[in-house]
Amino acid sequence: MSRGSILFLKGMVIMFGMAALVVCVVFLPAVAARDAAAHPDTAYLQYPFLAGCYALAVPFLIALVQTYQLLSYAERKRMFSAKAVRALKGIQYSAMLICAVIAAAVLSIMLFIRNEDITPFITLGVVGTFISIVIATFAALLIRVLKDILALKFENDLTI
Repeated sequence: MSRGSILFLKGMVIMFGMAALVVCVVFLPAVAARDAAAHPDTAYLQYPFLAGCYALAVPFLIALVQTYQLLSYAERKRMFSAKAVRALKGIQYSAMLICAVIAAAVLSIMLFIRNEDITPFITLGVVGTFISIVIATFAALLIRVLKDILALKFENDLTI
């Protein structure tokens, strides 16, 4: 991988992280407050909404940090190392945690919201869960491949 493409990817990871932080710190509280003012009968739901959003943001940001570390290993030509496997495991666990938080949010919406159309929430939950499962599966595949490569590398180092 060329240095330019790694720097571009690192920049994109930083921009995604900054955008997620801005959304969490500035946008979400304003949306929750505006919705609470517009619908006083459901104003108590702003706090579970914010808690769920922040519960999704934490593993997302952890996965971005792990991705940045993985790109740093690729930049230093240390992609085939135990540290790279550890970073991929962090990404995998973050994706599984995001999947669990989304599933819990959809289940709580199904249990607590009555007499309203919840189809969009369920659809978004299914899509988000599917994306998280795909990312976790791909990370698991890369972990297996990297472990096999590390084992071959270790055998090769022993024979030389």
